[in-house]
Amino acid sequence: MRFIQLHKPDPKNSEPTLLVADEKVVKKGFLRKLKKVALKITFTEKLLAAYFCATDRQTPLKAKAILMAALAYFVVPADLIPDFIIAFGYTDDISVLIAAINSVKIHIKTEHIEKAQVWLDVND
Repeated sequence: MRFIQLHKPDPKNSEPTLLVADEKVVKKGFLRKLKKVALKITFTEKLLAAYFCATDRQTPLKAKAILMAALAYFVVPADLIPDFIIAFGYTDDISVLIAAINSVKIHIKTEHIEKAQVWLDVND
């Protein structure tokens, strides 16, 4: 993730490098964390649809990078407001996620939403 990188990324080719790093974090922990906090957040379906959009090969690189960065911020426990703080722990995560989802919502397709609904039905 950007805020914990130890080396300066190559400005000519930074977006793909950052995307790969964020994608590793998201694939490793997103679904696990979502299961843990699904009842605490009110937009689980949109969040899951954003995940499916970010992992879709047809999603444009810029949209994918925005979503992966926001999803990685959600997954990593070390953020602006630590997740364990009752009532406030997820407010920063939610703000980042809502901003990211709204900025790329034209790329979140019906198929992503349907996948999210199926996933939620199966994992109830």
